[in-house]
Amino acid sequence: MIRHLVLFKLNEGVERDDPRVLAGVEAFGKLGDAVPELRFWECAWNVSDRPIAYDFAINSAVEDAEALQRYLDHPAHRAAGALWREFATWVIADYPF
Repeated sequence: MIRHLVLFKLNEGVERDDPRVLAGVEAFGKLGDAVPELRFWECAWNVSDRPIAYDFAINSAVEDAEALQRYLDHPAHRAAGALWREFATWVIADYPF
């Protein structure tokens, strides 16, 4: 199995209630049911107020590297990612477990 972690940081001046952000959160919320390769899916807002903390997180798992690539190429994933490019940056870690 491969864990796929993504941490998002909203751009300067962008708030959680921004309509673009709400649409992005909704799009990610639907991915768990839309992408068959996903074996585990959760996404949520960070609750920490530490200055180094990111704002939003995705924690997911797929079977193997091929499944990860199919997830990354899935139209619903590409569409959700395109929304987030408008208002956030992110870091990713993919590792076997």
